[in-house]
Amino acid sequence: MAVAGSASGRAAGAEPAGGRPLIITEDPLLLDDLLRLCAAAGAEPHVHHAVPGQGVGSGGSNGTAAGIGWESAPLVLVGDDAARRVRGAPRRGGVFLVGRELDDPLVWQRAVEIGAEEVLRLPDAESRLVDRIADVVEGAGRPALAVGVIGGSGGAGASTLACALALRAARGGERTILIDGDPLGGGMDVLLGGETAEGLRWPDFAGSRGRVGAGALEESLPELHALRVLSWDRGDRVVVPPTAMRSVVAAARRRGGVVVVDLPRRVDEAVAEVLAQLDLVLMVVPGELRAVAAAGRVAAGVRMVARDVRVVVRGRCPGGLDAEAVAGLLGAPLAGEVPVEVGLPGRVAEGEPPGGQGRGALARFCDGFWQRVLGPARGAAA
Repeated sequence: MAVAGSASGRAAGAEPAGGRPLIITEDPLLLDDLLRLCAAAGAEPHVHHAVPGQGVGSGGSNGTAAGIGWESAPLVLVGDDAARRVRGAPRRGGVFLVGRELDDPLVWQRAVEIGAEEVLRLPDAESRLVDRIADVVEGAGRPALAVGVIGGSGGAGASTLACALALRAARGGERTILIDGDPLGGGMDVLLGGETAEGLRWPDFAGSRGRVGAGALEESLPELHALRVLSWDRGDRVVVPPTAMRSVVAAARRRGGVVVVDLPRRVDEAVAEVLAQLDLVLMVVPGELRAVAAAGRVAAGVRMVARDVRVVVRGRCPGGLDAEAVAGLLGAPLAGEVPVEVGLPGRVAEGEPPGGQGRGALARFCDGFWQRVLGPARGAAA
């Protein structure tokens, strides 16, 4: 069962963003299960024995709230015992028929009669049900655009580009989360000058199972330069289980806006979980033959999971080799070229994050990238 861990619960006193689900059942055991699952998703449901306005409510604080009915609830969970009593209710989306013993062949007929989207059997469907309830609580809307950045070779500058992309997105007004997926990379919080900032790091999420709350995740992370950063601490732990990696990245995406992930070059099971959730992967490749050869091996592993891989060529290419040729050798579209920015390492060492200078070559590339992928309505950041 998906459960809310220490990092996934809602902030105390927070109101659900999307409304409260409606439960319709007279089965006390099923009701206990549904209330438990709602609690795991951070939801406080309304409970009725019949369709509100057409039957008798359950009474108490859950069952008598004015204005909460079949048509107004964002999600309706109908117990199999109550299916016949709601057959005359108006058709609407977001209705689920839920029970424990749903082997009865007529259950599908009852689901059709009430217009249910799905038939869910507990306990098998508990995780699925918690996800749907939590979507209601969080007011889930359009997911974030998730972009991964990976180096085609050592020292390609992937972390620098990931940091700059996140910074420029945030300065352009996008809700932005930067995720450090490389435990051996030195820390994205360090690159942003926030290694001592308060907030959770990856080891705090290593035990997460099931769904992580999107709002709680965002609030728990250090805020640096108007964006949230999930990085590594200075401890020895460098492994996060794939299930935790999947849950955290999924939570970041549900918050909307932009998610940028700095990826290691080695694609293991945990990295594969991240790649599967990304809309786009940018592979940073220095314009030299040895780097292109190394990038070919990295690209082969990434393409086994990622659905869209594009090449960013960094620096000048030697004679006879241009950016289009590099992308062609790697069999991937060219996302653009990033010139080497003179003085950037020194400015970073002095505390200025990559992309901080709005008129620098790196910032110009990032602003142009976001304008292309997010649409022309987005203006360039200052």
